Amino acid sequence: MKLNTLYEILHTSVKNFSERIAFSLWKGDSYTFKLVGEKVAEVQELLRSAGLKKGDKVVLLSSNMPNWGVCYFAITTGGYTVVPVLPDFTSADLDRIVEHSEAKAMCVSDKLFTKISKELSAKLNIIIRTKNLSVLSQNVKEEGELTVPQPEDLAAILYTSGTTSAPKGVMLTHYNLASQMWLIDPLFLVREDDIFLSVLPMAHTYECTLGLILAFHHGAHVVYLDKAPTVSVLLPALKEVRPTIMLTVPLIIEKIFKGKVKKQFTSNGFMNALYGVGFIRRYLHRIAGKKLTKTFGGRIRFFGIGGSKLDGEVEQFLLDSKFIYDVGYGLTETAPLIAGMVDGMLRHGSTGPILKGIEYRLENKNEEGIGELVVKSPSQMQGYYKNPEATAAAFTDDGFFRTGDLCCFDEDGWLYIKGRLKNMILGPSGENIYPEDIENVLNSHVFISESVVTESEGKLVALVHFDTEAIEAKYSEMVDTWHQKKHEFDLFKEDLMREIKQYVNERVNRYSKISEVVEEEQEFEKTASKKIRRFLYTSKGKKQE
Repeated sequence: MKLNTLYEILHTSVKNFSERIAFSLWKGDSYTFKLVGEKVAEVQELLRSAGLKKGDKVVLLSSNMPNWGVCYFAITTGGYTVVPVLPDFTSADLDRIVEHSEAKAMCVSDKLFTKISKELSAKLNIIIRTKNLSVLSQNVKEEGELTVPQPEDLAAILYTSGTTSAPKGVMLTHYNLASQMWLIDPLFLVREDDIFLSVLPMAHTYECTLGLILAFHHGAHVVYLDKAPTVSVLLPALKEVRPTIMLTVPLIIEKIFKGKVKKQFTSNGFMNALYGVGFIRRYLHRIAGKKLTKTFGGRIRFFGIGGSKLDGEVEQFLLDSKFIYDVGYGLTETAPLIAGMVDGMLRHGSTGPILKGIEYRLENKNEEGIGELVVKSPSQMQGYYKNPEATAAAFTDDGFFRTGDLCCFDEDGWLYIKGRLKNMILGPSGENIYPEDIENVLNSHVFISESVVTESEGKLVALVHFDTEAIEAKYSEMVDTWHQKKHEFDLFKEDLMREIKQYVNERVNRYSKISEVVEEEQEFEKTASKKIRRFLYTSKGKKQE
């Protein structure tokens, strides 16, 4: 049966899975589906008593915990509109979001409460503490209303922490979010006995739709961490929880591969030489894959990787190792999933076929068959809140959403993403240059942690942030630390820059060759989904002020 609102999803699951565990905090409390329903009603009564009416906006600013989901369902199923805010937004961002969204209430966790100014607090009818659902402050006491939302009613406004522009408020209806359930089910069916371990911010659409709504819809159990998912926290949690489903972003698995697996297999000249032999490398990857599966608890049947393109070398490791992984592609504006592939249908470099039920085409294709992907999905947004110009630009005349991604398809219909349309660089002879392809080569270099390719005066410049641990481990006999013996190390870095330039230019086509390598000493600033905020960087490694 297709459910068309979050109200229907909540009440159907509370009824069908009443005594099963819905949410739990690792080493903390657990909520049954029945208890979730009761706590949802508690929060709704608080909002109603503060004068909130149908369509009023409520900001949800909280770290991951069971009550995040409680507040999310309470807001949306009471006829209000939730405004989930990513934890990395600044206090100034929060002020702007509250003002722009015209929010009348807020649910906030203790760790993020300090972001609320006195001026902001005074504007809100009520502020609810997510830790125990108590009232932190209430400026309005009057009778509001609760309504049963309809499919076309606005459920959420999501302010994106974009890589190329300032945040915009994405408007998603109940139907937009609920339709993701029946779009995803044919690709991968969640079971009642599945256990999710949640490690991504819940305000991110990827985690919210798949890790909260989809899990709740199917009666699965979601475990939350009360701390940041550092290695010291994550490893014991994985051992104890032994999840069957996890949602991650490429950066997580890329750091595991480059920081642990590859470093181990290239630790000395002999091992590096062995690792360079194809069949030996695949054998070593297989051994590492078994260890990785054990590290993740040994029960993983869905390890979702989404949010940005997966590094090609890392993906090859995952394929060689036979570690179960799954790739999804989508955007906040499509709630989010558009395409995906799971174990058994994986193809290197692809994000899989478009989900059934979504129309699509490529616009302005070049001679290589690469064009902008546009889609018409039941999950696509209604527009950007109070931004008609941006909304109009986001859709074609016949109502297809412009993804902004340059893509192509193979003969079987598997989607391959070349890069963002806004990032594409036009070569001196009119060639289309995709910086993401060059960055994949750069990031495969043993000493590079991350990179951005930009254009300056008609030439390609690579901004790189070095993996200092890898360099220090390799050249410890030459330098004591990164900062000591600076003169000798600067000479070494000059040689390294030349080596990187040669390394890349031997592996890319003639019009994608880089002219200069520039060090970016600090890690690149990123969004909550760990994508680099490209718009902050210009050529020569200097950030815009």
